[in-house]
Amino acid sequence: MRRTFLVISILALVITFLLSWYISKNWYVIFGALLIFSCMGYYDMLQTRHTIRRIYPIFGRLRYVMEELRPKIYQYFIESDIDGRPINRIDRSTVYQRAKLDNDTMPFGTQLDVYAPGYEWICHSIAPKNFRTLDHNPRVLFGNKDCKQPYSGSILNISAMSYGSLSSNAVEAMNGGAKIGNFAHNTGEGGLSDFHLKQGGDIIWQIGTGYFGCRDEQGNFSPELFAEKAQIANVKMIEIKISQGAKPGHGGILPAAKNTPEIARIRHIQPGTTVESPPYHTAFGSPRELIGFIKQLRELSGGKPVGFKLCIGHKSEFIAICKAMISQDTYPDFITVDGGEGGTGAAPQEFSNYVGAPLLDGLAFVDDILRGLNIRQHIKIIASGKIMTGFHIARVAALGADACNCARAMMLAVGCIQALQCNTNRCPTGVATQDPKLTKGLVVDDKKLRVANYHKYTVKTFVELMGAAGLSKMQDITRSHVYRRISLTSMFTFEEIYPSIPPGALIKGAIPEKHQHDFAYADEDHWGWPSIGSWSEEGTKDKAAG
Repeated sequence: MRRTFLVISILALVITFLLSWYISKNWYVIFGALLIFSCMGYYDMLQTRHTIRRIYPIFGRLRYVMEELRPKIYQYFIESDIDGRPINRIDRSTVYQRAKLDNDTMPFGTQLDVYAPGYEWICHSIAPKNFRTLDHNPRVLFGNKDCKQPYSGSILNISAMSYGSLSSNAVEAMNGGAKIGNFAHNTGEGGLSDFHLKQGGDIIWQIGTGYFGCRDEQGNFSPELFAEKAQIANVKMIEIKISQGAKPGHGGILPAAKNTPEIARIRHIQPGTTVESPPYHTAFGSPRELIGFIKQLRELSGGKPVGFKLCIGHKSEFIAICKAMISQDTYPDFITVDGGEGGTGAAPQEFSNYVGAPLLDGLAFVDDILRGLNIRQHIKIIASGKIMTGFHIARVAALGADACNCARAMMLAVGCIQALQCNTNRCPTGVATQDPKLTKGLVVDDKKLRVANYHKYTVKTFVELMGAAGLSKMQDITRSHVYRRISLTSMFTFEEIYPSIPPGALIKGAIPEKHQHDFAYADEDHWGWPSIGSWSEEGTKDKAAG
């Protein structure tokens, strides 16, 4: 191919030059174009980084064009309505339709295979409730015995997405929607920016391992900076991010292209650099110290609700946190359970694909442990991880969630088209980019209405589902209300798949066998399970006995 290209390019240049010289000067245009392409091909032949371009000059570049077009071609011309990833077209269309106040009803029946393993449904009642008489703005009160400023929050809120990962216009539009719809907006670990505050919506300020916005020059937690910002009226709750479902055990990543001087000022970092948050917190080093940190933040914030977010990994570590809560008689006001199916702007694929418990498994576990230790009454649970529709809210409510956070649905509501360019700074809709040529296309005054619309009608549909099930409120739904198909002839309720632990059972010694190892190695003063890979049945019994 290289030799063929060389011969053809030289012949073409010679012929077009002679035609230009002897026949017509118009041929110089063709000669110039051929010269440019020939030079590109010669460069391809000489460079050593790309094998395809070196072997196939010019034509090898088409590979990159096709790679760029592939997601668009697949999304618009190939995928069906139900097999798109990570969000299928049915769910994406539902978000768009509700945000734009378009018709969101479905014609001609479901496209889902209701006999396929994994299909889920909620039980309806022969005596459903009249949903017009039900509360269409269900609220949850966050704040336990130590909280001085309880917060009445919506059951559906905006999940953690940082300014920096998202554009200023996207952040402002989401917060404006939260203001209109009276729900909360989580800042993400990137810090509290002017754009989170400009529209006046309620804020959940997330504190990550980088302590952005409340860190000293060495990157450590600064109580003074935290207290200053935590007492802003719009800040309603504080969330400590221990881990997130999309990349548990891995700190957040801000690419250098997105790290503008303004973002650097907000985060107290150097602009134009790639910023990788530490994978662990330096403000605490054990479950016991985490509870102490929660107590400190509550005091510094003036008594606002404080909680933490995590994706379940070693179960013994969560149990150790619960033991520390009990021993210190100090409890978080809420726990946000994130699932491994959660989204992010940038993460190594191994972390997104293979690390962290999925939401439903982690959520059921957290609810069981809190109830089994008889401390559930102190703590609200927020579920986060691919929440898109009213059914998704009902499903996690059945497993114990008091409220939900959603991120990608809110991105879709402000115009995201799932172009999968979040980590490149080239988001074509101006949602996940800091390029001003792209962000100006996202009009805040229009998109904030769409965010509010999506929230309103998704909550409305959830309330209608509760009514159809014969239930009056979110707290009434149980694991027995939701079914999952296991095989063609086998269907189990969530209660059968995730058997509930009776309240107080764990403190009475009735620990299920599947959790006995986790309880045996739950240590208030240390993280981790030191015997992983080496424990034996005898060793576990000795540890439990000791």
